[in-house]
Amino acid sequence: MNFDEYQKLSRRTAVYPNQGNNFIYPTLGLAGEAGEVAEKVKKILRDYNGVADESKKNEIAKELGDVLWYVAQIATELGLSLDDVARLNLEKLISRLERGKIQGDGDER
Repeated sequence: MNFDEYQKLSRRTAVYPNQGNNFIYPTLGLAGEAGEVAEKVKKILRDYNGVADESKKNEIAKELGDVLWYVAQIATELGLSLDDVARLNLEKLISRLERGKIQGDGDER
């Protein structure tokens, strides 16, 4: 499966207000799900000395799937291809790496 296939299939499960003209709802959902990923990792640090067993990895994988779902819905709402978003991100990062700018601050480095 590629990102565009995922984006199209995941859209079948999208149910929220003003769907098709509402990028705000999935953006708020993304923030919540990213927080859930962070919370799971925090608890691994606190309760398991930073060691993620298979059960914890599975829990995080489920939350990451929710993050991906919301990213796909935001892209769809904005008319963006998730394949294009992924490709553009890699192009940006590879360019930074090649120019020795992978570290530092600023979007345009």
